Amino acid sequence: MKPDYPEALYNRGDSLMQLNRPNEALASYERALILRPDYAAALNNRANTLMLLRRYQEATQDLERLLAVVPEYAYAAGQLVHCKMHMCEWDGLEQQIANLGVRIKSGKRASTPFPSLAASASAAEQLQCARTFALHKHPLSSRPVWNGERYRHERIRVGYVSGEFREHATSYLVAELFELHDRSRFEVFGVSTEAPDQSPMARRVARACEHFLDVSAQPDRAVASLLRNHEIDILLDLNGYFGRARTNVFAARAAPVQVNYLGFPGTMGAEYMDYIIADRHVIPEDQRHYFTEHVVYLPDSYQANDSKRKISEETPTRAAAGLPERGIVYCCFNNNHKILPGTFDTWMRLLGRIEGSVLWLLQGNPAVSDNIRREAQRRGVAPERIVFAPRVKLEDHLARHRLADLFLDTLPHNAHTTASDALWAGLPVLTCMGTTFAGRVAGSLLNAVGLPELITQTAEDYEALALKLAADAPLLADIKAKLARNRTVFPLFDTDRFRRHIEAAFVTMWERSQRGEPAAGFAVSPL
Repeated sequence: MKPDYPEALYNRGDSLMQLNRPNEALASYERALILRPDYAAALNNRANTLMLLRRYQEATQDLERLLAVVPEYAYAAGQLVHCKMHMCEWDGLEQQIANLGVRIKSGKRASTPFPSLAASASAAEQLQCARTFALHKHPLSSRPVWNGERYRHERIRVGYVSGEFREHATSYLVAELFELHDRSRFEVFGVSTEAPDQSPMARRVARACEHFLDVSAQPDRAVASLLRNHEIDILLDLNGYFGRARTNVFAARAAPVQVNYLGFPGTMGAEYMDYIIADRHVIPEDQRHYFTEHVVYLPDSYQANDSKRKISEETPTRAAAGLPERGIVYCCFNNNHKILPGTFDTWMRLLGRIEGSVLWLLQGNPAVSDNIRREAQRRGVAPERIVFAPRVKLEDHLARHRLADLFLDTLPHNAHTTASDALWAGLPVLTCMGTTFAGRVAGSLLNAVGLPELITQTAEDYEALALKLAADAPLLADIKAKLARNRTVFPLFDTDRFRRHIEAAFVTMWERSQRGEPAAGFAVSPL
């Protein structure tokens, strides 16, 4: 009837995004923008869709156009910084991050919380960012679906909500936990906010749950009501402000106890999230006030792990991976947006001092290799000494870790699942303790696998130890041998030990709720 109606085309794009049809959504936004080139909301949503599709260069162009039209457009500045970080496009980035921090601290809607994890080293700033976002986008519902009722079940009903029950880091970590839960005490619900695919991991997660609910086609309030009808006692958000999140399910107060766990390493800044599961490494006692949730301390590491992860028996040759046959291979398989100029400066100094060494990175998107190699050349390092690894199946990815000598971590956002992957594959990880949850995870993992000597406290110590390990082959061999011994006997990959601890946490949460007591922080004793 009216094919030149930009508002309708924009709304159609939003609807298609809700249906997880991003390419069709993109076409609708593009048609709307042809009709109205300065349509701010369409520019914003097209940029977000392009980011989802890893088309960061195009997203950057849209965000720059948007900010030229509406300089204070909500969250656009943070998205622009995040795009540039994904491409490792660092010109002017330091000043943009500083400006972003000023705006966040003043309470402006400058960034969504997830980009802040890698851009900011300030727990206070991340708290302010999350609070601002929660109040604006996900406020507590005035009509909660749970209103204080006490459930009486033979077993505690635990629900895990995630949009990542597929071949994804979240599922790689929790699958065995789901399989090992004590079914005599716990009734486990998997709540998938994304339509499950037919991948082996998706099938494994579904089989591991006593009840698996596909709620991808239901609106938030309907999902909250469904979970209320199932009388879920404890509901865990495995997304937080990451990925395919459905935060408004929790804002509707779907369960008596609601927990922020695993997917988002920071506070959600929301009054309806009762607890965050952590350990004393990622949230030291003196940082608890930066979290609106009550902190539950597990005795080892907060991170669940899977002791069944397969590693391909065949290891590729160095030549097949594009690596030199001899020389130290430093690697970092973190997502590219975690690499910032300060860390990269350190890495380039290491390559400059260790003859024949190379740096092996993950190839996240086409722009990264050009930008990173240009930055290396600016620092006097030959571009060919930066090698990029394409994405491959997990078991093959784990196997190729055997080709590297040392995994170098990033700040202010550490390796998380990538650190566990490296340690599981037998590759030592060198980290530096940061000042936020996101920047302290690798230290937590190293403590739990019995390698605290690989945790440094300053950038100078980090660089010195990376240099020492590369220059002292017997020392590095001893550390690899220690990791091989510890891997099967220390807590990090003892999934059943972790299961006992998190279940003890659930029992304490449930007992407080049953007594009508408000949430309060506590520590779980080793079992």
